[in-house]
Amino acid sequence: MSHLAATATTTAGLILLTLAAVTLCYLAVCWVRPFRRCRRCHGTGRRRSLILRTGRTCYRCDGNGEHLRPGRAALNYLRELHDKGTPR
Repeated sequence: MSHLAATATTTAGLILLTLAAVTLCYLAVCWVRPFRRCRRCHGTGRRRSLILRTGRTCYRCDGNGEHLRPGRAALNYLRELHDKGTPR
């Protein structure tokens, strides 16, 4: 095996290892903290109206200030799919 091929293989392995580590860390965060702050209202649950300058409920999070993380939504979907697909 040439030196160039060995370097490319090592680099590809390191990239895959890094991607796997990042994915596992994100899944751990989704498991521990399934909700994140709403970006629209910054977690307050209230939005300022531009015309009247009064506060109203944020429509993105329905006023609770949190959103389900996309990774947690995917985990929930996979769990439901597994529960429905297995006979009991």
